[in-house]
Amino acid sequence: MKVKFLGAARTVTGSCYILEVNGARFAVDCGMYQGNKEIEKRNWNVQAYEAKKLDFILLTHAHIDHSGLLPKMVKEGFKGDIYVTPPTRDLLEIMLYDSAHIQEMETEWKNKKRARKGQPKIEPLYTQADVDKTLSLLKPIEYFEEIDVGPGIRVMYKDAGHILGSAFIEIWVEKDKQKFKLVFSGDLGRPKQLLVKEPSCSEVADFLFLESTYGDRDHKNEMQSRDELAEAIRYSYGHGEKVIIPAFAVERTQEVIYSLYLLYKEGKLPKDMPVFLDSPLAIKATQIFRKHHRYFDLQTRELLERGEDPLQLPNLKFTLTPQESMQLNSLSGPAIIISASGMANAGRIKHHLRHNIWRKGVSIVFVGFQAQGTPGRKIVDGAKTIRILGEELAVRAKVFTINGFSAHAGQSQILDWLSCFRNHGMKVFLVHGEYKAQKILAELITARFGHEVHIPDYLEECTLKPEKIFEPRVDIEKARPSVNWDFLFTDLQGKVDTLKNRIPDFQRLNWTEQTELRDDLLEINTMLSKLLSEIPDS
Repeated sequence: MKVKFLGAARTVTGSCYILEVNGARFAVDCGMYQGNKEIEKRNWNVQAYEAKKLDFILLTHAHIDHSGLLPKMVKEGFKGDIYVTPPTRDLLEIMLYDSAHIQEMETEWKNKKRARKGQPKIEPLYTQADVDKTLSLLKPIEYFEEIDVGPGIRVMYKDAGHILGSAFIEIWVEKDKQKFKLVFSGDLGRPKQLLVKEPSCSEVADFLFLESTYGDRDHKNEMQSRDELAEAIRYSYGHGEKVIIPAFAVERTQEVIYSLYLLYKEGKLPKDMPVFLDSPLAIKATQIFRKHHRYFDLQTRELLERGEDPLQLPNLKFTLTPQESMQLNSLSGPAIIISASGMANAGRIKHHLRHNIWRKGVSIVFVGFQAQGTPGRKIVDGAKTIRILGEELAVRAKVFTINGFSAHAGQSQILDWLSCFRNHGMKVFLVHGEYKAQKILAELITARFGHEVHIPDYLEECTLKPEKIFEPRVDIEKARPSVNWDFLFTDLQGKVDTLKNRIPDFQRLNWTEQTELRDDLLEINTMLSKLLSEIPDS
């Protein structure tokens, strides 16, 4: 069995891994490269994907850095199934059309420049017609549904807790009377994240492909992050200026709105301070979130049952048209503007930064990872000036970086999730991370769990040869971090009491009708599995 790393190898973008096993050739994810111009050139160099020879694609979630090259694969001749969760299917429809529109508009602009120079026209990376064909290939699969996808190949999707519909993928392969298992983490979410459920667990694997975005650091907790957002609001409100929030349209925007809703309830969001969601894509995504509310976590569903909508605010306004967006630039007085893209490298956010980043009293609030080479990364790293839309601008606004809003697990949370695996001999491949962070995480994994760790490079190909099949016994010293057992015992007692209150009378359940109740029990089962994994065998 072979795996080739065509993306998210020593970088956090362009996720794609192509596997060959039992005569089948398939991909896990097919993401677009986003960042600086040099790395984005890889989107055009797709010969190594050999799209016509791909039998199927397993997609972890809808983010463009995991899905954005799907229409390109279809344009190049791919005709197989693309397996996704139902929320991912709906999110892909708006995100891929948006991506195709950007490709077409940028190509039109480039062709005008080329025509003036007497150069021939170029084609866009893909078009909306290619998206039409792509959407027809999507095959929805529910969490915990086990399906056969190829000869001796079975898969199951489990909730990764990253964004709505995100999954990590378990793949079982039977070859030459041997059985072995691969797990692709996709992007792992952090526990206690708003809206989405906590990541599910997996207990055994021969090969684990593990994301490492924040392999070198932890996030601030949720309360600290919300307090820091409140601080940014107080600062700019006091100066009569705006709070500018570059945010990814899917998940991050919805979590920011949820956080503003909580601040409003706590009296920390001024009632006369308007909030503008200036992203047509984010507005559509929010509607899809509402449609798939049964995938929300228990706390959010309880709010909805009480008639509260955490994705709505009395002073929240949607700006759909370019004209409405431009009017925000002449708006006087304090306001909050949430706009895409999250790394400030495209979209309407560039215009809001151009009109505000040089103004004292303005807050620029980054709520997600900023890739190397992006304007967002330069601002976060302390640039005194920044070039936006062809103009060199002074950075006089106050910059806030709130990684606690990240949809990615922090270092400790990655290690906690890894501790659920209870088998020896697992090989770990670190993907979706910058090399510096990956080296730190690799050392921690080896020291704590004893797993062999490899950090693959771009276009590297590995042959997977499992030397050990799963062992039933767990070596506690290697498989568990050191634990304060007195604290853990008290903590577990509290969690168990909470779970008791959520578990209904099993004898009264109508399993055929109460879909949401079954989802609750699946989530409770996952939580209990995580708790049990922290307790050593007697």
